[in-house]
Amino acid sequence: MDIFLQAAIAEARQGLQEGGIPIGSVLVIDGKIVGQGHNRRVQKDSAILHAEMDCLENAGRLKPGDYQKATLYSTLSPCDMCSGAALLYKIPRIVIGENRTFQGPEDYVRMRGVELTILDDAECIQLMTDFIAASPTLWNDDIGEKV
Repeated sequence: MDIFLQAAIAEARQGLQEGGIPIGSVLVIDGKIVGQGHNRRVQKDSAILHAEMDCLENAGRLKPGDYQKATLYSTLSPCDMCSGAALLYKIPRIVIGENRTFQGPEDYVRMRGVELTILDDAECIQLMTDFIAASPTLWNDDIGEKV
């Protein structure tokens, strides 16, 4: 398994242990993790701390050229907000653990020139499947669905 996806899964598991949603993300530049995070909307009572947003925040303010050679890893297909952040900073590659339980605007992101790799990782799928079954209301709240 990809070591960077493993790091994102570790973040997802940490989020679940904290009582949050099991989605994790890492930002990689030149073969090194420069930022990592997990969904912390529940833990921080936040409207925006999806895993990718937490990861970008934890990476700190980078130079445009750094983002433009980065790869964003996420255990789950990024939503509109997180995809928008990747587009804003011109991150050229996103590696997605799975998109079966949720699919963000992948076609639009590809149309904007971002290379997407979908790994269809069994562990990522199981994490989300189990979580959605156990906490459907919390999940729907996270993706902006009215219950």
